[in-house]
Amino acid sequence: QVQLVESGGGLVQAGGSLRLSCAASARTGSMYRMGWFRQPPGKEREFVAAIRRGGDSTFYADSVKGRFTISNDNAENTLYLQMNSLKPEDTAVYYCAARRYPGGSKYSSGDYDSWGQGTQVTVSS
Repeated sequence: QVQLVESGGGLVQAGGSLRLSCAASARTGSMYRMGWFRQPPGKEREFVAAIRRGGDSTFYADSVKGRFTISNDNAENTLYLQMNSLKPEDTAVYYCAARRYPGGSKYSSGDYDSWGQGTQVTVSS
């Protein structure tokens, strides 16, 4: 397993922006897929975005499409999530995840084999 450490969460007003970072202990370029999930208060963990090795394929939940951007800096072994036009419903703990080998579903948390500890994002109205 690879160690993942998220940072960049915080409190922001609706309409604002935040950039989350996820530092990996291994080469992110060696991961088949990396992604972001979130868990809103009282709800289950849900898919936010994913990026496949090479960075040419990205995927987003409908709720964040056009507002969030996932990217991967392989030189820094860091995954990012740029979040713009934030809404109160984006309030959640955000988790970084990685899958080393091909297969599984990008949308399913059970198909990722490494997770970070999470970072809180709170959007006030």
